[in-house]
Amino acid sequence: MVDTQHLSRAAFERLQAELTDLTTRGRVEIARKIETARELGDLSENGDYHAAKEEQGKMEGRVRHLDALLAAAEIVEADEGGGAVGTGSVVTVRYAGDTVTEQFLLGSIEERHDALEVMSPGSPLGQALLGASAGTTVSFEAPTGAVLSVDVVAVD
Repeated sequence: MVDTQHLSRAAFERLQAELTDLTTRGRVEIARKIETARELGDLSENGDYHAAKEEQGKMEGRVRHLDALLAAAEIVEADEGGGAVGTGSVVTVRYAGDTVTEQFLLGSIEERHDALEVMSPGSPLGQALLGASAGTTVSFEAPTGAVLSVDVVAVD
């Protein structure tokens, strides 16, 4: 992962805690499961052993992902009261010609903000919104090639 990952301080600390837990308690727990399954005998037909090894593989994949993510992380603070869209902002938009508004968090998928969807600042809409403020209209090219416009209703 070469790209800088913009994370809030809370998300960064939560991911660090998850990594620490996986590399300490998680690895010990998986090792115990594998050892217990080995004691059951024939490994070629041992479902518990294969399940534990699969769980170990998934956990180690998550460890590698977190290592890379945290190594490339840049902690950003939400713009409190500044009114401009930035990483960590909760943005309410309305597509041109529509009456329905949509609200999302602009940031890394690792932010996992309550009931809000997360939009990457690197996405076409995310890039167009960066720096915009409530009351402005921005245009962006959708992956289909169509140029779409959204009104920024609110920035929190």
